[in-house]
Amino acid sequence: MKKRKEDRYEMLTCTPVPQLILRLSVPTIISMLVTGIYNTADTFFVGRISTQATAAVGLVFSVMAVIQALGFFAGHGSGNFLSRMLGAGEREKAENMASTGFAISLIVGVVVAVVGNIFAEPIAYALGATDSSLHDTLSYMRIILIGAPFMMGQFVINNQLRFQGNAFYAMIGLMCGAVINIGLDPLLMFVLDLGVAGAAMATVSGQIISFIVLFIGSRQGDNIRMRIGNVRINGYYLREIINGGAPSLFRQGLAAVATLLLNHAAGSLGGDAAIAGMSVVTRVLMLLSSALIGFGQGFQPVCSFNYGAKLTGRVREGFFFCVKWGTLFLTCAAAVCLFFAPGIIGIFRDDPAVIEVGTVALRAQAASLPLMAFIVMTNMMLQSMGRGFKASVASSSRNGIFFIPLIIILPRVLGLTGVEITQACADVLSFLLAIPLAVSELRLMKNTQ
Repeated sequence: MKKRKEDRYEMLTCTPVPQLILRLSVPTIISMLVTGIYNTADTFFVGRISTQATAAVGLVFSVMAVIQALGFFAGHGSGNFLSRMLGAGEREKAENMASTGFAISLIVGVVVAVVGNIFAEPIAYALGATDSSLHDTLSYMRIILIGAPFMMGQFVINNQLRFQGNAFYAMIGLMCGAVINIGLDPLLMFVLDLGVAGAAMATVSGQIISFIVLFIGSRQGDNIRMRIGNVRINGYYLREIINGGAPSLFRQGLAAVATLLLNHAAGSLGGDAAIAGMSVVTRVLMLLSSALIGFGQGFQPVCSFNYGAKLTGRVREGFFFCVKWGTLFLTCAAAVCLFFAPGIIGIFRDDPAVIEVGTVALRAQAASLPLMAFIVMTNMMLQSMGRGFKASVASSSRNGIFFIPLIIILPRVLGLTGVEITQACADVLSFLLAIPLAVSELRLMKNTQ
């Protein structure tokens, strides 16, 4: 066991940084792409039913974003801390944090499932459901809420495995769930004629499988094992989870608020077709950004472990490596979206009104897409270093600080066009904010090398 710990320390602190990031990021890129594909699968298959069903899935995305926010809060909060503690040689604290983060996710997940189902109808109307989409929205949302504890739990285990440098098994766990989800979607929706409810059942089934596989994987080899006796729900560990997880909570939580406001604005100006069009664009951009996030997740354990070991030169090197190649990838992806936007939207829903809205929105967001590499890597670096306040500001900018005022103002001035360009405008402003946040830390690390 001691030999394996020494090998892991040497791997994370001595392997050339580009080689190490690529080794860790390939499994996480695959994981995130697979997750993005199966998050998009529901939209694709539901698009075969009706525009109202497509809109319903888009509306419930806000609820899923809240569940993900809480899962990432506990997962990133505990994962960042345990990685720094492993880098500093404090294994007992790392073990306590792993169990504590996991326990919190399960408790919160059960609360969300129960409360959400009790108030499902008021929540659906608050999300922007219309009379024509209410039934599909409720059918999809009630089942998704039942899976909340499993979704949150799998996010925690997945992130803890990644921060320990075991990205490969984390990938396997997510891929198992994705395969189940994609396989069950057409079976439950069309063969068994369960419609939108079948799509939700497929999603939750995939999450349960991922949860089981990841939990088993967390108990293999020299991974930190979660034990009831190690749960420490006290001020010290809660503060550390908040410090490391707040940026993720703000980022994902504000994504839920942003989606809610976006759906309301789109629905008031263009009805179900506009909601469906913006929903498709959101899923397409999520799929593209998932590859970037996977790349960044390969950087995170390198960043947190080496920062804990006081090897700040490696942190700087990793940051610039990820920004350079992330920007290149997103530039290529943006070109594809600009030229083939109508065809991309049409894959999901062959409705002229949906395609018209989605094409304008996708092209607008493609124009600002390359800026996301710097924004995302800045957030991940600050979060992995334990810079909770700065990371929270960086993570809140895209979907909160800038997006929320813009989604209120631009549609009033520009109508539906304002809805379609809001995210692109928010991305430009977020990029400008990220520059001083990143530069201040990079200079500080350079001076302390």
